[in-house]
Amino acid sequence: MAEKKIRNDASSSGSGGYNRGESVVVDVGRRRSSCGYCRSGRDSKMSHGLRARSLTVDHYQALLDRGWRRSGCFLYKPEMEKICCPSYTIRLKASDFAPSNEQLRVSKRMQRFLDGTLDVKMRDEVMDEPDTSKSQITSSEVRESLAGKNEEMNKTEQFMHYLSGKIDNAVHGFIGSGNFPCDIQLPKASINKVAPSKRKLLVEGSEDLLFSSNIPFQIAAALRRAEKYKHDIKLSRDSAGKNGLFLELSPNIVAEKLTNSLKQLVESTGLSIRACNGHINFYSAKKQAGLDEVVAIVSSSKESLTGSGIKRSCSKKISECPQGKRRRFELRLKRSSFDPEEYALYRRYQIKVHNDTPDHVTEGSYKRFLVDSPLIYVPSTGNGTIPPCGFGSFHQQYLIDGRLVAVGVVDILPKCLSSKYLFWDPDLAFLSLGKFSALQEIAWVRENQHKCPSLEYYYLGYYIHSCRKMRYKAAYRPSELLCPLRYQWVPFEITKPLLDKKPYVILSDFSILPSEDSTALNALKNNMELQHNDLGREDMNDILIDEDKEMVELDSEDSEDESRQESSGFTSVQLEDGSVSDTLIGLNESRLRYKDLQHAFGPTERRYLETQLQRYTRAVGTELSKQMVYSLE
Repeated sequence: MAEKKIRNDASSSGSGGYNRGESVVVDVGRRRSSCGYCRSGRDSKMSHGLRARSLTVDHYQALLDRGWRRSGCFLYKPEMEKICCPSYTIRLKASDFAPSNEQLRVSKRMQRFLDGTLDVKMRDEVMDEPDTSKSQITSSEVRESLAGKNEEMNKTEQFMHYLSGKIDNAVHGFIGSGNFPCDIQLPKASINKVAPSKRKLLVEGSEDLLFSSNIPFQIAAALRRAEKYKHDIKLSRDSAGKNGLFLELSPNIVAEKLTNSLKQLVESTGLSIRACNGHINFYSAKKQAGLDEVVAIVSSSKESLTGSGIKRSCSKKISECPQGKRRRFELRLKRSSFDPEEYALYRRYQIKVHNDTPDHVTEGSYKRFLVDSPLIYVPSTGNGTIPPCGFGSFHQQYLIDGRLVAVGVVDILPKCLSSKYLFWDPDLAFLSLGKFSALQEIAWVRENQHKCPSLEYYYLGYYIHSCRKMRYKAAYRPSELLCPLRYQWVPFEITKPLLDKKPYVILSDFSILPSEDSTALNALKNNMELQHNDLGREDMNDILIDEDKEMVELDSEDSEDESRQESSGFTSVQLEDGSVSDTLIGLNESRLRYKDLQHAFGPTERRYLETQLQRYTRAVGTELSKQMVYSLE
């Protein structure tokens, strides 16, 4: 009877006593990993981790309000006082949101695009997926790459776009094969047309020099900038490294590598390619053939596309819609599940925007990261306590003219919509879909608060003040940061000057300033108004993945409890009671309090388990340790 009552207590959570299921977690303890923000090159990130077999929305809401976050079914909480880049949970009360001028411009730009009045001037690239297993380039590929272009574009410009796309594909190929580092964002290639008057000045006897690219210099510069974080960016000239000699990737070496991979262009495009002083130069294979003649040969090719391994994302791009024609915009909210169309978009996004290698963007990794969820779905009851869609994990699809252009991965909880990740169509980067989706999610909270009054907040994940790329989140105002010690919410305008001086601060010490500091606070507010429109220029999609990917598939580390409290010079506070006697334990389908179970363990086992339970209780809080099931299975 006692066991049955415990089970009911653990599962009867939420409004009106509705049974929302049972949270069952496995404690994986402390974890170390390298930091994806400062890239210090050492294991400077420390967190507490849980694997959730099931999780109620109420318990996850409580965990969010203690600084936790999830990646798939893995839950993690940074140990703030011990890490290089402290991560503060940030939220916004949707009803108080005041959009900045920049955010208003994003909305207006999207509206003009949908109305057909936006003059779209963008680089219209062929969206081929890099195929590192095949390096052949045929003239029929050139024909296909040109066929979908805007007819008004000059053929020479089309051809230059084609060449730059092939260089980018070669770069992706070297990343996939390990010849170029995979953890550095490399620039995209650009092609320059060489004026006839300058051809002889560049290279002796180069009357037939048509195009040139300096991308090897840009790649080499990107590698040099990364050396302060990684001192071992050296690769062997031969991929097997048989002679044991490693050479720094200078512009000359990068140019040679890329040129060798593009030799097939000689036969298929009427060009020859040579590396020269760090440049990639394109020549007419036919001596003194004119530029128009070369382009005409390429564009008039009649060969069919067979066996090339090319994969096109779409035969008709949205951006090609005739100006003045209205586009149809749709938002669809669906429960989290695998969707092949979403995965195809995610794969393109990761490869094109984040420079992930194709072999790293798999269905399995995608499902673990963005589809799998431990949250137990709660359907709407129609009584005003749950929104019409219910509570749980969802994918919000953005469609234009029926085509999927972005997907926002979110959790809808009793108090908030928690934004987890966004991926979007790289062809539509000019629309700032990251910012646009954030505005849509805020609007969704405001609309659904009328149907579910408890749903008030928009959670943006973690805010890391020491990382400039993360500061965009503060542009969604008025926001609050979570104090890492007392778990109180503190207005960002108060926390900013503190974080400017020190990365880790007990924010609640400063939440109530003395009256004599009111002048300073007013000056701070004025300063924030001036800075407001300079924030938020990074897209919403670039940050969460770094944090989430860092925490997936890491090895747990056993260590002694090093918990400490940093003095801020203000009022000290006692940590929560570390008593573990009422911790709910799951063992062989049974649910027992630790105090009723401890007699089953010997002294050594009991001492070890109590140490683990104390750390767990401190991380999740005493109340949650009594409600969530700590599984020993």
